[in-house]
Amino acid sequence: MAEARLILIRHGETEWNREGRIQGYHGDSPLTATGCAQAQKLAARLAGERLGTLHSSDSERARQTAAPIAAALKAGIVFDAAMRERNYGDFEGWTYAELEREHPDAYGKFRSRDPAYAPPGGESGDQFRERILTALERIAAGAEGGRAAIVTHGGVLGVIYRHVNGASPDARRDYSLHNASINRLVYLDGRWSIESWGDVIHLGAGSGDSIQGA
Repeated sequence: MAEARLILIRHGETEWNREGRIQGYHGDSPLTATGCAQAQKLAARLAGERLGTLHSSDSERARQTAAPIAAALKAGIVFDAAMRERNYGDFEGWTYAELEREHPDAYGKFRSRDPAYAPPGGESGDQFRERILTALERIAAGAEGGRAAIVTHGGVLGVIYRHVNGASPDARRDYSLHNASINRLVYLDGRWSIESWGDVIHLGAGSGDSIQGA
């Protein structure tokens, strides 16, 4: 892979984002009216981009976000389950407050940030990280003209941000994860770098920044 430029996009606001619920790999909820408007603004913002391929997580919230972008670009969408959110197993659909109240032991292990810990029926942070970084390299290597966009999730963006910056997988978050944000990566001379992060200029008043229910 000589050079690649990727645009990473977090999906628009969902009902569960608004409620603070963990969506994850299987859990899903539709975009809110705000989320649908955000997707349209994304489409208008990206209409002039020269992109080889538009990829998207195959979760419904990502599909809803990707559809108007594809229409604006007059492009197809490559749906990819590998770019879904982390599999939180039995925790999906819960809020953190509900987990802490009803399952304090499991909640404590989950909040310990141990990359080896997997929620019941879910995947560990290490497994999630490996899945995402493998998919990222594959998409970048196959990007037509070295340029592609990916509609994905907050947790996915977090994995990639830490990786590119050489941060520990269990490091506390010090970066934004806005709904409908545009985040640009460059691969050059054998290394990734961030060109811009958390761009929500197209949204005017801004966007929600939440990892819950990502």
